Parts: sequence; C-alpha cells; structure tokens
Amino acid sequence: MSKKPNPELIDSDNPEWTAEMFAQAKRISDLPTSLQTKLRGRGPQKAPPKVSTTIRLSPDVVQAFRAAGDGWQTRIDLALKDWLRNHSPV
Repeated sequence: MSKKPNPELIDSDNPEWTAEMFAQAKRISDLPTSLQTKLRGRGPQKAPPKVSTTIRLSPDVVQAFRAAGDGWQTRIDLALKDWLRNHSPV
C-alpha cells in the first residue's frame, strides 16, 4: 500500500535522490585532490584544542564574567593567561 507524501514535508530545494542520481554519483576519491580537500572539512587544527576541565570559582567571579554576556568562559581563559604572563602558578 503506497501512502501519499505529506506536502508539508516535501523539500523541493532538496529532493529525494532517484536511482539515476545515485548511478551518476562519484566517490570523493574519484574527485580532484583540491576538491577533495575542500569537501572533507576545515582542515588541520590551527591552534591546539582547549582541554575540557571542571574548576570551582567564587560565585562573584562567575557572576561578573557571566554578566558581560556570551563568551564568559573564553574571557576567564584570557584573564588566566594574562595572569600567567606576570605570575608563577607555584
């Protein structure tokens, strides 16, 4: 029994692939290397990834950084880096 598709769920900009479309498809390894590089993603990491950790901070510190809006964790990271330039952690 064939059910009619819900017209609200049909995306005309992104139609379902037909058998003909699959037959014409190419593997990424068959494409030029320059195009493969662009399609595979963002490339190598430019900066070392950050390390996920859990620390306990004073409520007033967290409140002050959060009050400045989005990016508060990055600003804490920058503040700690700045502190490290002038101090030794030991």
